[in-house]
Amino acid sequence: MAQPMYQQIADDLRIKIETGELAPGAQLPTELELRENYNASRNTIRDAIKRLTSLGAVETKPGQGTFVVQKIDPFVTILTDDPKRGIVGENATYLSEVSESHREARLTTPRVEIQVPSGEIARRLRVESGTQVISRHQQRFIDEIPWSLQTSYYPMEFVTSGKAPRLLIAEDMPDGVVSYLEEAMGIRQVGYRDWITARTPDSNEQSFFRISHDATVFEIFRTGFDEDATPVRLTVTIFPADRNQFIVNVGKAPGPQYE
Repeated sequence: MAQPMYQQIADDLRIKIETGELAPGAQLPTELELRENYNASRNTIRDAIKRLTSLGAVETKPGQGTFVVQKIDPFVTILTDDPKRGIVGENATYLSEVSESHREARLTTPRVEIQVPSGEIARRLRVESGTQVISRHQQRFIDEIPWSLQTSYYPMEFVTSGKAPRLLIAEDMPDGVVSYLEEAMGIRQVGYRDWITARTPDSNEQSFFRISHDATVFEIFRTGFDEDATPVRLTVTIFPADRNQFIVNVGKAPGPQYE
């Protein structure tokens, strides 16, 4: 059975993209030019473009046109029980890990808020529903490409007790919040749990990462625990799937010997 016309057009354009005839960042011919080139209707051309968009091959910029997507070299995050590795948590570790791969990392100044968390956040942090918490939100970049969004939540009592006032200051902590809490309150994080889910992005994530509504993002909930198995923080990190990969090491696994 013959393929629909829109799919034939999409496949032809996809081949041109894969062979380099249409280079990354190049603008596709206009809708009128494509209609003339393929002798197709407006709806057929639009369906073909939608097909290419869903494949992540092109993106449409309002008022500008449709462009070939710039392929991004994925970054591999190591998820391990070694608290000194992995970029899901502390910013110092994030900067170090990216630098080791000879890439440039950047993160924004934290946006600090006092808020009533969603039920899911409250349950993971084990605070009563309706209880206020402190959130610290940052955008993370690699090679100036939007790479991840991260929000960490802390119990409000850390500040109301007067022991950890810096949580409310919108500045990065070079040694990390976990180290600050140990120094200021004697709270030592002895372990954490990573809970990984996948979903489609919300509108804010679509805009920040410049991805389509039907793309996939990983959402990692990292809950840190003290010696009494009480949560001391919850860090939620959003990773778009087109630029992130993960390795889980268990036991004495050697480092990867391949790209």
